[in-house]
Order: sequence, then structure tokens, then C-alpha cells
Amino acid sequence: MRILLVEDDRKAARVLARGLQEEGFVVDVVHSAEEADEEAFVTAYGLIVLDRMLPGQDGLSWCRDLRERGVTTPVLMLTARDALVDRVEGLNLGADDYLTKPFAFDELLARARALLRRSDLARPSVLVVGALRLDPLSHALTGHGQPIDLTQKEFALLHILMRHPGEVVSRARIAEQIWKDDLLAIDNLIDVHMGNLRRKLEGIADPSIVTVRGRGFRLDVGATA
Repeated sequence: MRILLVEDDRKAARVLARGLQEEGFVVDVVHSAEEADEEAFVTAYGLIVLDRMLPGQDGLSWCRDLRERGVTTPVLMLTARDALVDRVEGLNLGADDYLTKPFAFDELLARARALLRRSDLARPSVLVVGALRLDPLSHALTGHGQPIDLTQKEFALLHILMRHPGEVVSRARIAEQIWKDDLLAIDNLIDVHMGNLRRKLEGIADPSIVTVRGRGFRLDVGATA
């Protein structure tokens, strides 16, 4: 099971990651909300272990942003703030569990496993549109049963489109959800990645990515790109 660890204290992050890896988990470590944002959106994690106090955007507001953008990955929040009002605030803004520093590793491990069991029961459904089959958890895509390799950005683009087949997904929505940036700053970049994605899907006529001029993109079954 894959865990995203977001902790700005690099020494503490190394120790915690090593302990989790020794228990058999795959652990990706980042040190800020900005670094974590892309990872959490384009990679299917079973759990996010999140420090509340981070440089730049704090962990609490980033957790809230994740929930607002539809990311349902369980979050175990770590904090040195042990007041009841702080724990309640964290839970209300999207954390699934709250652990106060300093803590025993065994307790963190037990809480992590409990959240992972819950996460496994809520495993995201495999998306099937036409000949495409996308598994958000394993990050696997097949077309007519054949594997298709995508970059993280290409996977994220296709994931959005396959979650809303037949619907127009605006450029602004893509810019915000994948790049978390203003559309004007990355409009050409969207076209570059969308073009690369279309080339990798060549030969799969059903579905196809349709450009809706002035609005965005739509994944259509039986349409022509």
C-alpha cells in the first residue's frame, strides 16, 4: 500500500518513512503542501500522513483544499497542538484522524492500518469508457486490453475526462485541478499534454477526445476527435 508522507522536518520524515517501509509500505516523502499537491492528485494513495504545520500553505488548509477538489484519500494529521478546539477543527476540515506529537510509532502504525482498511473498503472504482479501462489505484490504463503508458499529467487529464464522459470539462477546471494554477499561465501547456495524450490513444476510436471550441474537452463514445 502506498502512503504519502508530508512532513517539513526532514530528519523526522526520514525516521518515520523508514519505520513505515520496514512494515511493508511504499512511502513517498515531500516536505511542503505545494510539493504534495501534485502527488496527491495524480497518484492513488491509500493514506496521507500530513503534518499540520508546514512552510507556505499549512497542512490544515491543504487538507481542506483536497476535500473541496474531491480527493477522498484518508488523511492522518500530525500536530503538536493538542487543544480540543484544534482537533475538532482538523476533523471538521477533512482529516480522518488526528495524532498529537510526540507520539509512539506503534500508535501511528495502528491508526494508519485502521485508516488503510477503511480506504481499501472504499477503493475507487475502475473507470471504463468504450475500449478504455482505467484503474485509479494501480494507475493502470488499457485500451482494447493492451497497456498504455502515460505520464502523470496525461493520466490526470484522462482521469478527469473519464470521470465525466460525455461532459465538457473546461480548461479552467483542468488548470485548477491538475496544475493548481491560473488558466492563462498554462493554457498552451494543456494543449501540449492533451496532444501527447491523443497520440497515445491513436487507434482507439471509441472513445475519443473532442475539443469543444471556446469551452474545453469532452470524452465521447463514437465521436471523432
